[in-house]
Amino acid sequence: MSETMKIVIAVIGVFVAGFIMVGVSKDEPSNAQKEAASSIRNLVAIQTMASEKCPLIIKEKTGEQVYFPKETKSDKETYVTLIWEGENVKTGGFKKASCTLLGSLGGISELIIDDKVIIKK
Repeated sequence: MSETMKIVIAVIGVFVAGFIMVGVSKDEPSNAQKEAASSIRNLVAIQTMASEKCPLIIKEKTGEQVYFPKETKSDKETYVTLIWEGENVKTGGFKKASCTLLGSLGGISELIIDDKVIIKK
C-alpha cells in the first residue's frame, strides 16, 4: 500500500470520526433552555405587537404620527408600555402619550394621551 493511499484512508477516517462525533453529541435542549427561549419569543411578540398597534391608535386619536418611543417599560413577561413625547406641542399636538399592551389580552389595554385615559381595559 502506497503512502498516498495511507494518507487518503487516514483523511477519510478523520471525516467519518467527525461525523460520528457530531451525530452523537446532538442533545435535546434542557427544560431551562426551552423556557428561556419561550420567554424571549413571548417578549418579542409583545414588543412587536405594541410597536405595530400603538402608533396606529395614537395617530387615529391625535392625528400626529409617532415613530420611536422615548421610553419603554416592561416586566419582560406580561406587558410592555411605550411612551412617546409629542413633537408638535406648540401647534396643538399632544405632549405625552403612553400605550400599554398586555400579552394575555392580545391588544392595547391602556392608552393615555396628555393625562386623559382614552382606553382602559
